[in-house]
Amino acid sequence: MSTEENTNINPEVEEELSEEKLNEQRLIRREKLKKLQDMGRNPFLIENWDVTDYSMDIKESFEEMEGKSVSCAGRMMANRHMGKASFIDIQDKLGRIQGYIRQDAITPEEYEIFLTYDIGDIIGVEGEVFKTRHGEISIKIHKIVLLSKSLQVLPNKFHGLKDQDQRYRQRYVDLIVNPEVKNTFVQRSKIIHAIKDVLEKDYGYLEVDTPILTTIAGGANARPFATHHNTLDLDMKLRISNELFLKRLIVGGLDRVYEMGKMFRNEGMDRNHNPEFTSMECYMAYADMDTMMEVTEQVVSKAALAATGSMVIEYQGKTFDLTPPWRRLDMADAIKEITGVDFSAIVTDEEAREAAVKQGMDKDEVKAMTRGKILAEMFEEFCEDVPGYLDGPVFVTGHPVEISPLAKRDPKDPRITRRFEAYVNCWEIANAFSELNDPIDQYERFKTQQAQLDDGTDDEAHPMDEDFVNALEVGLPPTGGLGIGIDRVIMLITDAPSIRDIILFPTMKPIDK
Repeated sequence: MSTEENTNINPEVEEELSEEKLNEQRLIRREKLKKLQDMGRNPFLIENWDVTDYSMDIKESFEEMEGKSVSCAGRMMANRHMGKASFIDIQDKLGRIQGYIRQDAITPEEYEIFLTYDIGDIIGVEGEVFKTRHGEISIKIHKIVLLSKSLQVLPNKFHGLKDQDQRYRQRYVDLIVNPEVKNTFVQRSKIIHAIKDVLEKDYGYLEVDTPILTTIAGGANARPFATHHNTLDLDMKLRISNELFLKRLIVGGLDRVYEMGKMFRNEGMDRNHNPEFTSMECYMAYADMDTMMEVTEQVVSKAALAATGSMVIEYQGKTFDLTPPWRRLDMADAIKEITGVDFSAIVTDEEAREAAVKQGMDKDEVKAMTRGKILAEMFEEFCEDVPGYLDGPVFVTGHPVEISPLAKRDPKDPRITRRFEAYVNCWEIANAFSELNDPIDQYERFKTQQAQLDDGTDDEAHPMDEDFVNALEVGLPPTGGLGIGIDRVIMLITDAPSIRDIILFPTMKPIDK
């Protein structure tokens, strides 16, 4: 059977197939599979293939590999038949390599069976490395085996909004036809390993695991996902943060701990937010906010270096130099610079409300806000979105106590905390404290937050966690804590326009909803 019957769809061909034509192609592929099975050559019964070499390794070491026998496996991505000889492209985990097959090298019977193979089929080949007359490093094949039959027709390209959506839903296809996508996730792995190396080798952190299912979703101000444990008849939540468990370990004497894993927040979705995301939190006994600034600089800059070879990155046409040290910016100073409002001269809540209304904030919305809450709201509204202002990298400090229930108060001004947020490209990528270790203060802050939850004024307020307060009463040493949004860091380093581009299987609304 000839493959010139449109049974092979080369992904480089520009024309699209109609749904009717696609269904026809799928039917033809199933018929081919049935014929192979009837011949006793069912590819799905094959269990393994001895792979000795990969495409890129062969190309990069051609001088040593020329004339040597190799055994490779991968997906057939192109074929060019010329009578009694053919060229094919084999795609493996490292890239593509050309294969050359002659009828007299594998017998006429085997060659006829080979001609029924389709684009997308997974094959194993054995042969010798050589270079064609046109200088193409190739494999002269003397054995070819169908290892798995592809019953779907690979798309020839992804374009437009509809296809972008399909790329996220069918990441397995996206990885096959778009090599740059695979490279993004290779870089993601390098970034994650680099972060762990910095923490473990440079700072002596111990990697630990903490619960994902919990009865109290604490450690952050966010809405959790709720679930139910049937055996215990217990309402539970997916964690929004692992902070409180990690600090319990510091109490227990594990002085430097970190965890990288999935967090879950029942909130909006956009280019920077996915309800399931990867975060890293680390805690260091006898350290403070300033120490965590250094850790942040080292983790992020060395992650960029590991993935790209440089601490200077390009993101969507903008350049960011992640080389330490990073700039520091006080939140109140930023508000004064952008709006002219001087919070050092504002003492009462009423003065803060008047200043906010003069800046255009809604009078009804600010009427119940404290001075600290208004300071935070003004920074978010008037500073965060100023183009280029928080391009960074920059550490923003001076967060009010009202929005920092787990951070130690600043001894110079107890209205604010020893906390920072790190910004790059106007995105918050990290959040860190000198951790609050006063159990009495912590209990009072939890009470205030719980009251806001109970009366409905803030559905993202932090719930009371009496066991955590008990842990603080046992004794938490002075501690520095840091949380980094791993997905955002990966977006920046890989130049990904959306968080969905760096999550293998992002959260998607079902097609039928």
